[in-house]
Amino acid sequence: MTSSPAESADSDWVLRYEGADPGREAVREVLCAVGNGRFVTRGAAPESRADGVHYPGTYAAGVVDRCADRVDGRAVENESIVNLPDWQPLTFRIDDGDWLGDAALTAGDQVQELDLRRGVLTRRFVVTDGAGRRSRVAQRRLVSMADPMLAALDCSVVPENWSGRLTVRSALDGRVENAGVARYRGLDGRHLAFVTGGHCAGLLTLVVETVQSRIRVGLAARHRLLVDGVEHEPGHRATAGDGLTAVEFDVDVRPGRAVTVEKVVALCTSRDRAIGEPGAAALDEARRAPSFDRLLERHVQAWAHLWERCDVRIEGPSRTSLVLRLHVFHILQTVSPHSVDLDAGIPARGLHGEAYRGHVFWDEVFVLPFLVLRLPSVARAMLMYRWRRLPQARAAARAAGHRGALFPWQSGATGREESPTVHLNPRSGRWVPDNSALQRHIGLAVAYNTWRYHEATGDTEFLVEHGAELLLDVASFWADLATYDRTDDRYDLCGVMGPDEYHDALPGRDGPGLDDNAYTNVMAAWTLTRALECVAELPARRREHLLDRLGIGERDLLRWEHVSRRLRLCWHPDGVLSQFRGYADLAEFDWAGYRARYGDISRLDRILEAEGDTPNRYRVSKQADVLMLFHLLTADEFYAVLDRLGYAHDRRTIPTTVAYYTARTCHGSTLSRVVQAWVLARSDRARAWAYFQQALESDIADLQGGTTGEGIHLGAMAGTVDLLQRGFTGLQTHGGALGFDPYLPERLTGMRFRLHYRQHPELDVAITHRTLTVGDSAQVVPELPVRVRDADFRLDPRGTLQVPLQRRRG
Repeated sequence: MTSSPAESADSDWVLRYEGADPGREAVREVLCAVGNGRFVTRGAAPESRADGVHYPGTYAAGVVDRCADRVDGRAVENESIVNLPDWQPLTFRIDDGDWLGDAALTAGDQVQELDLRRGVLTRRFVVTDGAGRRSRVAQRRLVSMADPMLAALDCSVVPENWSGRLTVRSALDGRVENAGVARYRGLDGRHLAFVTGGHCAGLLTLVVETVQSRIRVGLAARHRLLVDGVEHEPGHRATAGDGLTAVEFDVDVRPGRAVTVEKVVALCTSRDRAIGEPGAAALDEARRAPSFDRLLERHVQAWAHLWERCDVRIEGPSRTSLVLRLHVFHILQTVSPHSVDLDAGIPARGLHGEAYRGHVFWDEVFVLPFLVLRLPSVARAMLMYRWRRLPQARAAARAAGHRGALFPWQSGATGREESPTVHLNPRSGRWVPDNSALQRHIGLAVAYNTWRYHEATGDTEFLVEHGAELLLDVASFWADLATYDRTDDRYDLCGVMGPDEYHDALPGRDGPGLDDNAYTNVMAAWTLTRALECVAELPARRREHLLDRLGIGERDLLRWEHVSRRLRLCWHPDGVLSQFRGYADLAEFDWAGYRARYGDISRLDRILEAEGDTPNRYRVSKQADVLMLFHLLTADEFYAVLDRLGYAHDRRTIPTTVAYYTARTCHGSTLSRVVQAWVLARSDRARAWAYFQQALESDIADLQGGTTGEGIHLGAMAGTVDLLQRGFTGLQTHGGALGFDPYLPERLTGMRFRLHYRQHPELDVAITHRTLTVGDSAQVVPELPVRVRDADFRLDPRGTLQVPLQRRRG
């Protein structure tokens, strides 16, 4: 037996675990979670409870609550995604024996499989009680992708060597708390208040309400019992307590006789559209719900349609293909077509756990490229989450003394800043200041995503009605933040943090913040330039109205132009772009010595703080900072910014800078290896492939030692898919043509995927080392301009375009 993912007959589609591994159960529960973009349920066994090994959890997009605490002597507030009532509890016992899940009666010979193609989690095991009575058990579970308010599981029990009474107990448990992250457990995790529950017309019901946000959640469960496939009407006993409703069924069994219990559950919240009271709505949904088999059929069909649009098929190692599909699967379970009307952003840890409290960071930079080119309506909805929070971002900018919009580094329900002011270092046990709210570059990510969406979709309506407002308000903030140095005729951006996160101040400086962070300044220049383009593109009347409403006049546009040409960048004498002003004066770090002492030094910040030191003193990076520029911008775009800013460069500028920071990055974030692979994809395919493989393993192998069990790393998952989609293919969507510059690693012999580009919703792309083929299966759209490397072609929708590729070295 093995506790690691195992090969199966369908190894590209099935994540399989054999046996039990209590130390890694939390990782399994996250990776085997099932969901539909509206809510996600972790893969905990139905008979389990939160006990230090298992952690049942269900999380719905946008269902959050706020608690007040005292931390290290100060008052703090934390808004958290809420662990909702557990809809799964289902267990059984023989005669009056122990219940499955009790210490005396546990599962053995267990095999657990997550079928990615069908979106179904299955579990098979054997139970033997103290009297030697042996039973075979099989379970299936799904959260419906076709019927987004429904979830279901079934459990079949076959006695092998005994006859007697089998009692099945099913429950809805609202007594849960938020306790899935160890470092939060000293804080208040009680978010649910019991409202009502019971057994109504054959259905279990439960209604709860979040304590502060007053979001009401209603659940209803319908059961069906079959004996050897024939529906059976047993007697039942219902019980209800404070937060728990349950029902028990008795059935007489004999060897070989299969007893199956189906449980179909509806989950409704007061945030849902087109419902009344959530408890009554859940009852209606559960009554109307089809049988388990029909629900499964509809669910599998919905997943088939999604995979048709979203699958990435590769010719390469089988495990690589499996893990890629696992990543796509979890992206689609977090944000799907069912997310469009939810007004919820992209949580960094998915809907799979409580890490980062379910907050929205900048991970959409990594997720949206996947969505834009496959499910553009979903991508648009994620941008609308930001647009609806513009009033809050404007208020934050005003509070900081600036114009425009200042988006929060961590966002939740309202768009206010949710970043903590202190965080716990588990290594030292100390609470230390958290200055991450100074990562104001989040607004630049919002602007970047907005413009890239416009380029890829040609969605002029969105740009006119919403996107331009986002872009111009972000640009206005950065132009206003810039301070002018007349001596050098340069603008500075001060008091910020870059993506690196290990540096939040210069040594010896009073107060946090850095000046002229290269990533921030380059992206600010890029954003201001795009904002000026946007103003020029808008219809005259809309442009006039928008500029009037935002208070942007001709003098402001002239300032934008000037700032976009004169922002300061700092350089090392050897031509390396400096991460921020003063970086070159920091000490070099003893990498070899610390690796020898600690082994894993990915979290140098915690190691150094425990030693009484700080990364602020050294040239170290948690993750790519300057290198993020080469992830977001093509070489031509980056050099165009340098030209606009008036900085000399040559074609060695990027590779020299990449080599410098590669040697000084410890990859303390799962995003880092994604970016590292991207920036090496053109120059060192072997190393890029190695970093890509490491990024693939981030969650499935839990490389950060326990963090996966707290929720997936959605940005890293999406980033690995995007590496294949754009990084290794050189796919670009700007310039009015669909561009390719393939440079596949040697181990990747071919790949095939489908894109939605502008008026072409069904573009089939196939790439090998020798050819690139593009076909349009819609065949009712105009010709498509395609650029392959430096050659221009046109794709006739009635045929395909095949372009020979010259092999490259490196």
